Amino acid sequence: MRLSDADGASAPSVTTVLATPRTQPGGVLCGEVRLKGGDAGVAIDQICLGLVTSPYAAHEADGHRTNEELSQAQVSGPAVLRPGEEKVITFQAAIPWRTPISEIGGRHLPGMALGVRTEVAIATIVGRSDLELVAVKPAPSQSRVLQAFARLGFPFKSAVLQPSRGEDPPHGPPPFLQKIAFYCPGHHAGVVHEVDVTFVPSSSDLVVELQADQPPGRPTHIGRFRMSHEEALRTDWPSEIDRWLMTRPGRAGR
Repeated sequence: MRLSDADGASAPSVTTVLATPRTQPGGVLCGEVRLKGGDAGVAIDQICLGLVTSPYAAHEADGHRTNEELSQAQVSGPAVLRPGEEKVITFQAAIPWRTPISEIGGRHLPGMALGVRTEVAIATIVGRSDLELVAVKPAPSQSRVLQAFARLGFPFKSAVLQPSRGEDPPHGPPPFLQKIAFYCPGHHAGVVHEVDVTFVPSSSDLVVELQADQPPGRPTHIGRFRMSHEEALRTDWPSEIDRWLMTRPGRAGR
């Protein structure tokens, strides 16, 4: 990124380099912000690093992607950058627990683009860099749930972000939740169209919300599991998911 210069002189440039281009919810993102001065010295007010995604792209008819900021961390306060000076600022930015997953088992999830964007404020000018892509894998407790669907033969269908419910505090988690959808395997085909998984994690626990879409005339089957991350690692998720599906309304009347 090169900051604008009203006089047409060479302006300062800013580059963000990630040391950890792969992270997970509740993790840390490490890297450097590299500054290089232009023809004139500048007084920087602050430098911030934002974690950004495009949550509503799947619902926009024109395909326009609107960047949504998940979190922002200040990596530098006031600083002076002299002409031609090179300055490196290291950072460690916390990743929110509600950060969407963008890959499962090393496979990128279509539509789940996340990245970091550097903002440099100089007086009334705020320069924003292009996105540096970041891969977000599941936390171990989330991975156990997703592995269970693979073991049960549920093929991956899609992953989208939707506005979160009204009970979320406005100053707290990101304003949306991720829904990961799976097609049903053969022995459930025709009676359940798909199963959606939504994670609502925090530093202390994991909420797993399941939704089974049934044929018209039958209600949507909802399940909710809440436990610590340690309990989630010990849970027999294939058995829990199978047991939950067996209790869906209208099953006995098939």
